[in-house]
Amino acid sequence: MSFFALAAYVTVDAVRALTGTGEAERSIPGIVIAALSLAVMPFLSAAQRRAGRELGSASAVADSKQTLLCTYLSAVLLLGLVLNATLDWSWADPIAALVIAAIAVKEGRDAWQGKGCCATPTAVAIPSADTETDACSCSPGCDCCN
Repeated sequence: MSFFALAAYVTVDAVRALTGTGEAERSIPGIVIAALSLAVMPFLSAAQRRAGRELGSASAVADSKQTLLCTYLSAVLLLGLVLNATLDWSWADPIAALVIAAIAVKEGRDAWQGKGCCATPTAVAIPSADTETDACSCSPGCDCCN
């Protein structure tokens, strides 16, 4: 549900900015925070996914997907902020926000359908002869290794 709530909020704010009722301002602190987030989030997501798989926690694996979404959001946000700050394209930030909203809806739909929430404990589970797994102990069709 958090993906859908994020998408709704970001969409409303972006449309408001694009229609002229609010304009994005330059934000050097925003650029720094987005850049730091872009540098840290991929590593945090991978650590969460690894820990979730080792613990057999589908919720931790799913949370790692949300953290990975933060990486995408940081990249899009950084692009919008930099374009606004350097080229004075005030529309770039709300357009970036709409991209963020679209990504959030896709991730929300995937999470709702249970995609990417495969959590086989790698240290505990011993696959039976009739259970296929890939190199990182994910069941067929799971993307927990990615």
